[in-house]
Amino acid sequence: MSNAEIFEPFLRRLRVSTEIDEEDEAAIRHLPITVKRMAGGQPVVSLGDRPSACCLVVDGFILRSKIVGNGHRQIMAFHQPGDIPDLQGLFLHVMDHDVSTLGDSVLGFIPHAAVRSLIRKRPNVAEALWRDTLTDAAIFREWICNVGQREATSRVAHLVLELYTRLKAIGRADGLSFDFPASQALLADAVGTSVVHMNRVVQQLRAQRVLDLERGRISILDEARLREIADFDVLYLHLNPSL
Repeated sequence: MSNAEIFEPFLRRLRVSTEIDEEDEAAIRHLPITVKRMAGGQPVVSLGDRPSACCLVVDGFILRSKIVGNGHRQIMAFHQPGDIPDLQGLFLHVMDHDVSTLGDSVLGFIPHAAVRSLIRKRPNVAEALWRDTLTDAAIFREWICNVGQREATSRVAHLVLELYTRLKAIGRADGLSFDFPASQALLADAVGTSVVHMNRVVQQLRAQRVLDLERGRISILDEARLREIADFDVLYLHLNPSL
């Protein structure tokens, strides 16, 4: 893969949410990057690690998670092509959670030194990455509301709409369907419910002809009804530079 192909998902996402010019894009494409293909369920960086490179998702999905004292896992975010989920590693030197692959993935690793040099030379890129990090924080806030205050059916609907909206923004949705290699058990870890309850929710949404979840593929059958169930407001994704 050429650098142009490697960085295209990232640049496509930045074009949607920020204002960068052609010179900024060219500077990003010239960043040194090492591409790795990784199978699902592999650690990218783990709790306690001191990473020396940022990870760019070129293809596939990765997730952030943390194991709590009773051994249960809480998934805190899903990341898609074009995301750099560990930008905080530029300034927070020790990882306080785990990042791992969700299904087969293509990842690019950019040395921290190169990213620091770029943001010092190109303030527009620095602003774009800062906005990106703040958007991550907005998504975390919404996930807190989702797990803490919404009913299980609404949590699942909200998560699906978030995934769909973000993938659609970079051209990775197929109509109202998209690929997402997550089991019901993994989705349960993301929305804070049991696998048994997750199965009930999925069956309910399928019976209402609102949503269909098959392993590896999610299809929205009634978007308007799903938005109503989810209490979904797209603002927190900040997909418009003016927001």
